[in-house]
Amino acid sequence: MELLSEYGLFLAKTLTFVVAAVVLIAVAGSAIQRSRHGEDDEGELTVRRLNEKYRHLKETIESRMVPPEQRKAWKKALKKAAKARKKSAKDQGDKDSDADKKRPRTFVVDFDGDIKASDNETLRKAITTVLSVAEPGRDEVVVRLESGGGLVHAYGLAAAQLDRVRSKGIRLTACVDKVAASGGYMMACVADRIVASPFAVLGSIGVVAQLPNFHRVLKKHDVDYEILTAGEHKRTLTLFGENTEKGRKKFLEDLEDTHHLFKDYVSERRPELDIDAVATGDIWFGTRALKMKLIDELKTSDEYLIEACDRSDVVTVSYERKRTLPEKLGLAASTAAESTFWRIVGSFRNQNIQ
Repeated sequence: MELLSEYGLFLAKTLTFVVAAVVLIAVAGSAIQRSRHGEDDEGELTVRRLNEKYRHLKETIESRMVPPEQRKAWKKALKKAAKARKKSAKDQGDKDSDADKKRPRTFVVDFDGDIKASDNETLRKAITTVLSVAEPGRDEVVVRLESGGGLVHAYGLAAAQLDRVRSKGIRLTACVDKVAASGGYMMACVADRIVASPFAVLGSIGVVAQLPNFHRVLKKHDVDYEILTAGEHKRTLTLFGENTEKGRKKFLEDLEDTHHLFKDYVSERRPELDIDAVATGDIWFGTRALKMKLIDELKTSDEYLIEACDRSDVVTVSYERKRTLPEKLGLAASTAAESTFWRIVGSFRNQNIQ
């Protein structure tokens, strides 16, 4: 048993070393490849038609439900409908290209936000692409938004990207299935219409900042910490220095100023809101948010887009960066290492339980 345990430990060490080497090689290779190809080659535009997707799903389930004796007639009707759609599309293409004679289009972009709003770059590229073809008064942009908020400047930029759609006179709809709070709601309020599921989390119109302070720990161990600044308010609160009431007061003033900016931003875009009632930092679920006028309709994004397929051509637009070979190797190695690690931990846990 001891021999097996030592062998397992040796195997884990060896695997860790190999994985670390692969990851380092992958990172180095990826950096070299990025420097060669530049920033613009790091992504690929992906466009998918949702009309065809939902039609295929419908036809698939119908094919399972049609009785055997009616299947032949059903397939014939299906082919006839497909032929009619193709003819309609051809006739439409032969008509005058005047905008009001075209079928409307709905462009769908996704934003899955973390604390740094890391999706900003892909959102920027997707919005830029859509605005190059979308036509005011006819087309619509739908953003499927999921975010609990994060850094003020990062979400301010994300909201500004959506403001570009509004400024072009193109209708913008925000769909929230799970959460659009704080910075997420800052983005959502830009839309002409906000649609949310019944238990989606919305609101949190407030500002928060927190940081630990280790001054007393350092003082206890006779460690001096100096911070030198030029400018009275260059550093108000610190991690390691002794914080003062004056610095704390200035920090709170900055938070309040940011909160006022947040409130003004929401009020300008949703003037029907009682901003003082909702800008308390509280959150509301979808059904309550509708009563508070934080949203306009209770509906999931799937329901909204399926209905949109009846009145327009619906396409998803995303900008996806292709992983390089070194990155793929690094990801595979890290995944394998994590899986192996937890298997080893699990085996030792089982031994301890027994």
